[in-house]
Amino acid sequence: MPWENKSGGNGKNPWGKPGNDDGRGSHDDQPDLDDILRNARDNFRTAMPGNFGGGKVLLVIVGIVMLWLASGFYIVNPGEHMVVQRFGAWDRTQTNEGLGYHFPAPIENSTKVNVNSLRRMTIGFSDRFSRGGTQTQNVPEESLMLTSDRNIVDLDLVILWNIKSSEDFLFEIQGQQNTIKKVAESAIREVVGQTNMFPIITTDREQVAQNAQNIIQQNLDEYNSGVNINQVLIQQAEVHPDVQDAFQDVQSAKQDAEDVQNRAEAYREDIIPRARGEAIKLKQEAEAYRQSTVARATGDADRFNSVYQAYITGRDVTRERIFIETMEEVLNNASKIIMDNQGSGTGVVPYLPLNELRRPGSAQ
Repeated sequence: MPWENKSGGNGKNPWGKPGNDDGRGSHDDQPDLDDILRNARDNFRTAMPGNFGGGKVLLVIVGIVMLWLASGFYIVNPGEHMVVQRFGAWDRTQTNEGLGYHFPAPIENSTKVNVNSLRRMTIGFSDRFSRGGTQTQNVPEESLMLTSDRNIVDLDLVILWNIKSSEDFLFEIQGQQNTIKKVAESAIREVVGQTNMFPIITTDREQVAQNAQNIIQQNLDEYNSGVNINQVLIQQAEVHPDVQDAFQDVQSAKQDAEDVQNRAEAYREDIIPRARGEAIKLKQEAEAYRQSTVARATGDADRFNSVYQAYITGRDVTRERIFIETMEEVLNNASKIIMDNQGSGTGVVPYLPLNELRRPGSAQ
């Protein structure tokens, strides 16, 4: 190098000044700043191809600066946002598509975010891509969940989401994918933990997924994550194989209990109306008997009163009429023989064939 110490013991330091043999000069031998700059300029001119002059060097520097400034242009495509940071802090977000500009690094930096793209996240399984197509691999630590009736369900979910605020998505949370997944796992376990297993694996899948989506969105909004959950889909919900037999036994017992209860309900629906009908019938018959008895007793009392009044008015006539009516009633169905007591003085004794009279169908 130009300032390299030459051999020969001339006593010069690296800057060509006199000094000690060990290369250290005295205080008066310190290098001059003008000499340093002059030597650097000469060395730069020597290193440049064609030995450019000062004007050409300036053009090169200007060209480099122009290229540096031109690197700040960017294009925003449809469905994209460009987030610009100035010295690391958020400065602005361009949401309109087209050409934009920011000062090149290190003054400003930009990050392009696709806000319309629908992103997919899986819980309980993972997709593996191979030449034969896409294969799924179960992830038990994510898929196994405990229900409210203390059963274990194997649940696989797909979460579809997109970005609704690019600056919140970039600056409010760290590890966005992992955060969304942890929030989603927590939400689905909360919903499953409050629901019985049978509805989850049969008829209430959509309701479970909707409840989980609401909780996920609420939690992410509290974090200011800038994420929008579009849909939560339950791909698979089934009983864990280790408890499949026990679950079948429980379901069979429940089915038997439901059958017995249904038969009991049918018997109740049959016997209760009949019993109510019988009760109403008995009540109506009793009421009719009461009314007839009261009416008959009232009539008897009225008739007795009328007879009594007639008896008071004409005792002899009434007594005779009562006697005749009573005898008529007593002798109405009896066999009668009427004899004339005239001629009894002839000494003839009448013959009464009493045994014949007792026979049925005998003449009166």
